[in-house]
Amino acid sequence: MFPAHDRSRILDSETDEMILLATALFLGFLHGLGPDHLMAIAALSVDGDSGPASRRARSLAIAIRFALGHALLLGIGAGLLVLIGWTLPPGVERGGEMLGGALLIVMGVVTLQHLKHHAPGTQHQSHHTHVPTMIGAAFAVSSLRALAMLTPFGANLGAAPLPLLLALILVFAVGILASMTLFGVVLAGVLSLRTIERVGHGAGALIGASSVILGVAWVVTA
Repeated sequence: MFPAHDRSRILDSETDEMILLATALFLGFLHGLGPDHLMAIAALSVDGDSGPASRRARSLAIAIRFALGHALLLGIGAGLLVLIGWTLPPGVERGGEMLGGALLIVMGVVTLQHLKHHAPGTQHQSHHTHVPTMIGAAFAVSSLRALAMLTPFGANLGAAPLPLLLALILVFAVGILASMTLFGVVLAGVLSLRTIERVGHGAGALIGASSVILGVAWVVTA
């Protein structure tokens, strides 16, 4: 049996770790709801005037694939950096932000071009490819350095045990998966509404134009 004061210290340590893990999950959830991430998923989900069931399946599949790419690169990448003790140069973060902005511009332009040149009922097939996964991973580059330095957690955890640091990063990635998947579910429900079916190309054009505008703002402010 542990003395009473030793048991109290152990319980306090376990409680602190649980609070840290819960915080990591919450912060990961918020990170996944970043406007650049959601706009990218929405732009990838536009496929013209296909039926509600097709739009619903497409948007959910794209959100999950995007989330997997984003969470895997952040989680595995940051975990490896912490494990081997490396630090990425600050330029990587800025370069990642510019890459994300450029991708938003490209996706917005491609969306607008697709809506212009494809007849109603024509569908993209990118939800059957690895494109959303790769784009999701590309969007993670800008956050990789910050997560590897444990910046999102807002505390000096340098002296914390390595298993705890790796667990925080893993839980952060799980939070990203949860929020992006939830957004995919919500987006799938919205895109299956009859109202969306009526506005058709107009809704897609709005998403495409918004993606371009957000991408330009992202690049300019990077």
